[in-house]
Amino acid sequence: MASHVVGYPRMGPKRELKFALESFWDGKSSADDLQKVAADLRSSIWKQMQAAGIKFIPSNTFSFYDQVLDTTAMIGAVPARYNWNGGEIGFDTFFSMARGNASVPAMEMTKWFDTNYHFIVPELGPDVKFSYASHKAVNEYKEAKELGIDTVPVLVGPVSYLLLSKPAKGVEKNFPLITLLAKILPIYKEVIGELKAAGASWIQFDEPTLVKDLDAHQLAAFTEAYAELESSLAGLNVLIETYFADVPAEAYKTLTSLKGVSAIGFDLIRGAKNLDLIKGGFPSDKYLFAGVVDGRNIWANDLAASLATLQALEGIVGKDKLVVSTSCSLLHTAVDLVNETKLDSEIKSWLAFAAQKIVEVNALAKALAGQKDEEFFSANAAAQASRKSSPRVTNEAVQKAAAALKGSDHRRATNVSSRLDSQQKKLNLPILPTTTIGSFPQTIELRRVRREYKAKKISEEEYVAAIKEEINKVVKLQEELDIDVLVHGEPERNDMVEYFGEQLSGFAFTVNGWVQSYGSRCVKPPIIYGDVSRPKPMTVFWSSFAQSLTSRPMKGMLTGPVTILNWSFVRNDQPRFETCYQIALAIKDEVEDLEKAGVTVIQIDEAALREGLPLRKSEEAFYLDWAVHSFRITNCGVQDTTQIHTHMCYSNFNDIIHSIIDMDADVITIENSRSDEKLLSVFREGVKYGAGIGPGVYDIHSPRIPSTEEIADRINKMLAVLETNILWVNPDCGLKTRKYPEVKPALSNMVEAAKLLRKELASAK
Repeated sequence: MASHVVGYPRMGPKRELKFALESFWDGKSSADDLQKVAADLRSSIWKQMQAAGIKFIPSNTFSFYDQVLDTTAMIGAVPARYNWNGGEIGFDTFFSMARGNASVPAMEMTKWFDTNYHFIVPELGPDVKFSYASHKAVNEYKEAKELGIDTVPVLVGPVSYLLLSKPAKGVEKNFPLITLLAKILPIYKEVIGELKAAGASWIQFDEPTLVKDLDAHQLAAFTEAYAELESSLAGLNVLIETYFADVPAEAYKTLTSLKGVSAIGFDLIRGAKNLDLIKGGFPSDKYLFAGVVDGRNIWANDLAASLATLQALEGIVGKDKLVVSTSCSLLHTAVDLVNETKLDSEIKSWLAFAAQKIVEVNALAKALAGQKDEEFFSANAAAQASRKSSPRVTNEAVQKAAAALKGSDHRRATNVSSRLDSQQKKLNLPILPTTTIGSFPQTIELRRVRREYKAKKISEEEYVAAIKEEINKVVKLQEELDIDVLVHGEPERNDMVEYFGEQLSGFAFTVNGWVQSYGSRCVKPPIIYGDVSRPKPMTVFWSSFAQSLTSRPMKGMLTGPVTILNWSFVRNDQPRFETCYQIALAIKDEVEDLEKAGVTVIQIDEAALREGLPLRKSEEAFYLDWAVHSFRITNCGVQDTTQIHTHMCYSNFNDIIHSIIDMDADVITIENSRSDEKLLSVFREGVKYGAGIGPGVYDIHSPRIPSTEEIADRINKMLAVLETNILWVNPDCGLKTRKYPEVKPALSNMVEAAKLLRKELASAK
């Protein structure tokens, strides 16, 4: 009876690690204080798994920031700018790499596969001197052992580590990082040697890049790496863990024939095709770690269905070679359902967070061994049945409306250039029109008002008056700055997804359902449990009030369907695209109501469009097709004179630029300043773009205030590749997290830069 967990959330059930980290960074607590919180969290997690009956308990999945950065520290791959002088890497160097410091910037951060977690990208090259510089993996193994718990130390596998890295500044862009394998394996050997000496009997290497499209050369690196490690690993049981998708057939061949490997883990939730591969043949001498409990969602497992899958696998690999596991690390799910006191009991019975998932894993392992907990299984079956039949889940009208979408591709009646002409007649904007992305600073005072209203400490009248006053202030400020297209500043909104989810049916919210995004930053995704519809207008009251304060155009502000989907825990009882179409119809109702209320510029943010891109090329077209279609559904019914904007956040767009054009928005604003103007290179390469476009002219993630000259220089770079009549001038992103003393001068310089260039363009004519 064997059970295993791939990894566990680090933040703690009440975000204890977040608060300890931020207190340490602010200089309010010591390194010892931080270490104490961390040690307490680790020991409680290990004891919790031990108490739940888990046999293979992971260690070294805890991190003060990110597991890839931990690996960078382990092999001493510290970029030169951090002035590290060797020896064991401490907090100073570690957090400088993660967050930057007063004199040097942080390392780049990017998304971990297709999750909402972010990792710190290693910067490597031929000159890096690798050395064993962080003993964290061994120390944590020993720490658990002292508590009487024998764990499975987890390391990011050497090949995935290199495939996830990037060439450092000054290194040839196409330098093959995989050639550094021979340099990093000696350090892995040292770590393995120390783990063996400390008494470890198992070791887990996470090699998730095996689920991506790899070429023969990359696959050969896996064979080479594990052949090289084989003698060091002798006497250890070695588990190679894969997750987030199925393993392609070629990679499966490589994986199942790796030297010195005794066990392989597969994701059987997102990797449904893995079952067919295993049925086609699995090595008789290896253990199969079957990931049947979903690590990426919050739904209770369908235990009966999982047990059937496990019994089928048992027939292939044999009873003693099958281990029940999670589909991936539980890092990507919320921590403990026990802390959800406000969720109603019916919805709660449908859910399982990380703490509940380890209990499910063990219950399945026991059932497989003939010790089925009948009571637990029948309660689970009852919850599954209630979810299938609940009238709260199904809404006939929504199902019908979504089904009726199939026949059309929902394009606006006229093409974008003639729409822009009609809009310009109505809006009468100057060339290089200025705008902002949507939010203005959320002051302490403003957050207090929202908090007190939620806690019913102030009346609705008082709340509305306070928000109106804030909108008035923001509108006046923008008029003083002479911005062309205004926003209301979103003072009434807590979060760009939660704000809409709270007003749509089919959504539920948690109090402590936090998930780590990066470092100490956590997000609290809404739960989409049923058919989505919009009972009444959501933003019309505030947007029409804001428009009434000014004669300039006021943008309506909405979050798009794909972003709402990708930033939520989504129901798993229908395809994702069906849920997305339902959200699109709800947003379409809102767009049309805003238009009726006299709002003629409407922005529909799709910050997370690219985040949902599948891990494999062969599946991209299908996703992009329904994602872009969902966006078009929201605004296909408006008049030509209504200008539809969209905004997208940091992401590498170059590979999906044709889908972005296919969204057919009138104006798109894109974060640009952080991605080194990679975006503009697309247009240099001759992609024809006829709609309005506003690549961000300054980075709002930094408190720095850019000068007028610097912004003008940026706009000139854009004018070199984009037509004058389609270029907009705007910051990178919303201003919610900034402070007014930074925002006012930055926006003032931005408007000045636009005016300066208008003058130059006019005199050049």
